[in-house]
Amino acid sequence: MQILILTDYLLSDLEIVGGAEYNDKILYNLLEKSGHSVTIKRSREVNVLFLKSLQKETKMIVSNFVHLDDKSKLYLQNNFDYLVYEHDHKYLEKRNPSSFVNFEAPKEKIINYDFYKSARAVLAQTNFHKKIIEKNLKLKNIISLSGNLWDDSDFDKMEKLLSVTKNNRCSVLHSSFNSKGTQEAIHYCENNNLDYDLISDNDYHSFLRKIASNEKLVFLPTTPETLSRVCVEARMMGCTVVTNGLVGAKYEEWFKLKGKDLIDYLRSFQSTVVETIIRIFEDIKDKKITVILNSYRRPYNLKMQVEAIKKQTVQPTEIWLWVNDHEDNRGYDYSDLGVNKIFHNDHNWKFYGRFAAALLSDTEYVAIFDDDTIPGERWFENCLETMKTKQGILGSAGVILNSKIYMDHRRSGWAARNEEIERVDLVGHSWFFKREWLQYLWKEKPPTWDNGEDIQFSYAAQKYGNVQTYCPPHPPSDKSLHGSILGNELGIDSKATSNNNQVSHQQFFSERDMCVQYAIKNGWDTVKSVKL
Repeated sequence: MQILILTDYLLSDLEIVGGAEYNDKILYNLLEKSGHSVTIKRSREVNVLFLKSLQKETKMIVSNFVHLDDKSKLYLQNNFDYLVYEHDHKYLEKRNPSSFVNFEAPKEKIINYDFYKSARAVLAQTNFHKKIIEKNLKLKNIISLSGNLWDDSDFDKMEKLLSVTKNNRCSVLHSSFNSKGTQEAIHYCENNNLDYDLISDNDYHSFLRKIASNEKLVFLPTTPETLSRVCVEARMMGCTVVTNGLVGAKYEEWFKLKGKDLIDYLRSFQSTVVETIIRIFEDIKDKKITVILNSYRRPYNLKMQVEAIKKQTVQPTEIWLWVNDHEDNRGYDYSDLGVNKIFHNDHNWKFYGRFAAALLSDTEYVAIFDDDTIPGERWFENCLETMKTKQGILGSAGVILNSKIYMDHRRSGWAARNEEIERVDLVGHSWFFKREWLQYLWKEKPPTWDNGEDIQFSYAAQKYGNVQTYCPPHPPSDKSLHGSILGNELGIDSKATSNNNQVSHQQFFSERDMCVQYAIKNGWDTVKSVKL
């Protein structure tokens, strides 16, 4: 992939290293190491004539862009795929949301709105940063990276500094910028009778050593910090961090890690950033999907299902049909459905059979549907867009467990109409996943073949592949994005396995309780950390 990074300053332009410029340099190196053709250029050196000289296939990563003129921005919007790698708040003239109540500026104070809106994505440093941007721009293309970039040599240095004997003192960042809260940190230390050192050094590695030599870092900024590299660095070097609610890193789940655990996590994070960026630029219409439908007691829904799938904005490669034997479908004529392959069984393989069939697919993605599930026409598009930022098993009906009892849960997806991507414990009604993840489902023999394939898949994928489960957005205002648009109309009848007379209601949910408890006992980390 041909990639151009635009930034206001290169690292070599600065006497004092800036976090954004340092991050851009590392991003350049990571993309290059990944085999992409990468160029980095100062934004003031870019004009429309230069942009016209580029190949249209060139992908743009726009970092700081204060020096990019309006004509160039407009040309970028209309002619290139680009993303904005946001380091602060360039939708505000002074780049400081703390001037406004709840960090939300009035509409007339917003600048560069169309430039952000036209981007394939706006990459925020943390979820804290993302929420502030969303509050102001009201856009749906904002993605939290949940981290920042360091060079391998920096990680090595910080890992060595873990062995430094720490003084019982506090480090206070010595900064001339009021926003960095130097005076606030000094007052905190004095009010709590803590000895402190004012820390500054133009040499980065010398600065790190000074921080590592003290037990604590006290950092109390007066304006929002999108991440705060110094806080994260202090944690990597084994220091305790005293801070306030204005530090983005504080709200990330990984910030509870410390020392080598945090270093190891952020080392692996570097490749995740590159993967995320490349996924954003990839054309989802080129993705290959095998669809597997299921015929059991509702064969009359199949025509409607096939029609809905053929109307998808992202067309599947093939549609397969798995037929479980039942008197309700014997004699049904499948010949005019327009599916590509049919697995016509003389046995009821129940829930797992269609997942076994999926092993025979030869596409990157597999989509499986229950026989009562009709997707909106943009469901595959929604799943692929979700995969760009949350690689996981996706579904239209999500469950978040409150306890070890299955029925004690909260729902997500079509029934709850979640506006944002939501991590859940398991999904049902439809599944969308990478074919390679099927291996995890078969790593263990499940506690029963009669129930709980949805539970087993999410549990095993998390345990063996570190693959989580999510519900893509199901906004109430746009059912075309929903994974199921007739769930209430088609799914609640006497033919539902949970309701029919062949399997009692009590037995069905008792089996599901057993499946949940088996998974938790064997290492399933649920959203709410449910224990037995």
